Amino acid sequence: MDVLFLILLNVILPVFTLIGAGAFLHRKFTLDLNTLSKLTTYLLMPAVSFANVYQSKMGSATLLYILTFLAVQSLSLIILTSCMAKLAKFEGGLSSTFKNSVVLVNSGNFGLPVSQLVFQHHPLGQSIQVVVMIFQNLLTYTYGLYNSVSVDQKGLQAIKVFFKNPVIYAFLIGLFLHTFSIKLPGFLWAPIENASYAFVAVALVTLGAQSAFLKINRFSFPLVLSIIGRLILSPCLAFLIITFLHLEGTIAQALFIASSFPTSRNSSLFALEYGNHPEYAAQAVLMSTIFSMVTVTIVVSLSKILFP
Repeated sequence: MDVLFLILLNVILPVFTLIGAGAFLHRKFTLDLNTLSKLTTYLLMPAVSFANVYQSKMGSATLLYILTFLAVQSLSLIILTSCMAKLAKFEGGLSSTFKNSVVLVNSGNFGLPVSQLVFQHHPLGQSIQVVVMIFQNLLTYTYGLYNSVSVDQKGLQAIKVFFKNPVIYAFLIGLFLHTFSIKLPGFLWAPIENASYAFVAVALVTLGAQSAFLKINRFSFPLVLSIIGRLILSPCLAFLIITFLHLEGTIAQALFIASSFPTSRNSSLFALEYGNHPEYAAQAVLMSTIFSMVTVTIVVSLSKILFP
């Protein structure tokens, strides 16, 4: 119980304090969400991705294990949510949004700040979350987008959208410099490092602002199913895969924790753009984020016990 309380106090509470501050500021001053989003996506997120990979001590074998885990977990979730949607007899649009709400994870604005707090003294844990975030970006703009547009040709734009994301290039440049042990001069490294320090606060304030005006009228069956799938089914599945792959230590902890993060806001954006029950999608994002205060705390605590 002491461990749970410490995690709640030192990791989860700081996260939701900043989310709450973002919601309050947006309600009071109507922040420019487009500017905040662009700042996070095109400056701070690439900076923190580059910094973590550049300083990482991750080897090629570790990267292979991480990618194997992510591929197996994502494929398993896709199959399971497809079966659940069919059993629940969801119509096409609702089925699409439900599947995205479970498969797509907020690994950037929520996941990366949480990982930075959990693994303050373990750079490998932070680097693993960067890989998870990039994998999720790829999954979002391939499976997630194609799932939303079905067979519509406009889905072909997904690849272009993905390659416009600077995070992937920051990751590759950081990986190249790290692999060949190339050191950046101080005048280049200082602004990158300073920008990476700003990421946690700005990302969480932005997430709070984005959630400021979402409303929940009732807990529908699809909403409950989304919350259970994202916050409970996903970590349970991750535990089985981690055990099967014989992963341990920081790698196992980081992947287990990464599996517990709430629904990606992109699932809501896709639902809005293509008319697939956008209100339900927004509710899934909001409620999974709120309930994750409890579930992520438990998962972080369990990760220390299960994978010491």
